[in-house]
Amino acid sequence: MFTLPVDILKFWYLDAPVSLLRYFLTLNKSFFNVFSIPLMLKTFFRPWKNEYREGLVKFSIFMGIAFKSLFIFVGLFTFVFLLIFEAAVFIGFLILPIAAFYLPFVKF
Repeated sequence: MFTLPVDILKFWYLDAPVSLLRYFLTLNKSFFNVFSIPLMLKTFFRPWKNEYREGLVKFSIFMGIAFKSLFIFVGLFTFVFLLIFEAAVFIGFLILPIAAFYLPFVKF
C-alpha cells in the first residue's frame, strides 16, 4: 500500500518518458521515410526521374537539384515543427502531475 506512490512516480518519471522518447524516435524515422529525405540526399546530383535522353541530361540534373532542394527544405522545415511539437508534448507530460497537484491551490 505504501509503495503505490513510489510506483506511480517511477512509472511517470522513468518508464513512461523512455517509452515516449522511443515513440518519438520511431515517429521521426517514419517522417524521414515519408518525405524521402535520406534518399533525396543520396541521389541529389542525379537527374530527376532518371531521364538520360540525349540533350536532356544536363536539364534533368538541374531540375533534379532544384526539385530535391525544394523538397528537402520543406521536409526539414516541417521536421523542425515536429520536433517543437514533440518537445512540448514531452515537457507537458513531465509537468502534468505537478500541475495537477499545484493548480487547485492557485487563486486566479
